[in-house]
Amino acid sequence: MGITFFEKDYQLYLQPTQFIDSDSPLVMEFTQSIIDHVETDIERGVKLYYVIRDMVRYSIYGISFDPGRYKASWVLREKIGFCVQKAILLAAAARAAGIPSRLGFADVRNHLATERLIELMKTDKFVYHGYTELYLAGKWVKATPAFNLALCKRFGVKPLEFNGRDDSIFHPFDQAGNKHMEYIYDRGQFADFPLEKMIEAFKQEYPHLFKTGGPGWPTEGDFEREAAATN
Repeated sequence: MGITFFEKDYQLYLQPTQFIDSDSPLVMEFTQSIIDHVETDIERGVKLYYVIRDMVRYSIYGISFDPGRYKASWVLREKIGFCVQKAILLAAAARAAGIPSRLGFADVRNHLATERLIELMKTDKFVYHGYTELYLAGKWVKATPAFNLALCKRFGVKPLEFNGRDDSIFHPFDQAGNKHMEYIYDRGQFADFPLEKMIEAFKQEYPHLFKTGGPGWPTEGDFEREAAATN
């Protein structure tokens, strides 16, 4: 009997890739240290989510388009990154644990971005917001490990929980009932990170950051400190 499309699909989302380098010794050692003695895939996925959410500090500043900085092993080593980098690390750790994973991207409107960031970007629209999809209990579930617990506290935002069974994307409201984030455009799911597509979207949405002599992507800033001041 020939292999089914789903079986081929399943294997695709278990393979290491250029960015989701789940075969990196660093990623494999890290993953094993987290899932050791954890019995089910759901429990493994949940445990990896929480460790990566809170261990890797979120920062929107210093975004580089150097491909090396989007490898899961780089994010794990540096322990800092924005939503895309953290989603890549979760995807890699999941594959290292034997859980099929893929990356999802969406354009979002972030009502709680800091004043400085909105001034620099000239919009509260963020393109290519990244999350991870894990194949657990026979279905794909979304997991968004972007905002670490410390940052959520600074922003007055409930930390995003994940139970391995239900989609976990950003809460639409903060703790005070104000709008936090809304998804406005789905860019789809990918077996590996589409770096060139993201760069092109950034150039279209934030052309002033790419002009010759322009400010470039903001490299300096403490997002957690700004969040506390905003809140």
